[in-house]
Amino acid sequence: MRVHNKKESYARRKKLRTKATPQEVKLWGRLRKNQLGYRFRRQQSIGWYIVDFYCPEKKLAVEIDGSQHMESMGYDKMRTDFLNLRGISVLRFWDSDVDENIHAVTRKILNSLSTCP
Repeated sequence: MRVHNKKESYARRKKLRTKATPQEVKLWGRLRKNQLGYRFRRQQSIGWYIVDFYCPEKKLAVEIDGSQHMESMGYDKMRTDFLNLRGISVLRFWDSDVDENIHAVTRKILNSLSTCP
């Protein structure tokens, strides 16, 4: 059974890529083209969930949360649990983290990449 990038979620993933938030665009500018030494994918589906960024080699998902996530913390926890059960680590950052200190966000991602198996 296909778990990653299911064909059923293609249209939704494409829409999320074309309507990316400014914070997603900013972070993607730091992750794309192996700038951190690892390949990342945007809007990767895993099961029925879609993560903002995913490094398949290190099984690391990076999520950027806006204010709407304050109301969906239970959903986010279920989603993180689902990913963790599949051996995927999840890093979460607030929009404001990306806006105010992209260097610290990038450093934390690099640290996580170096400690992932």
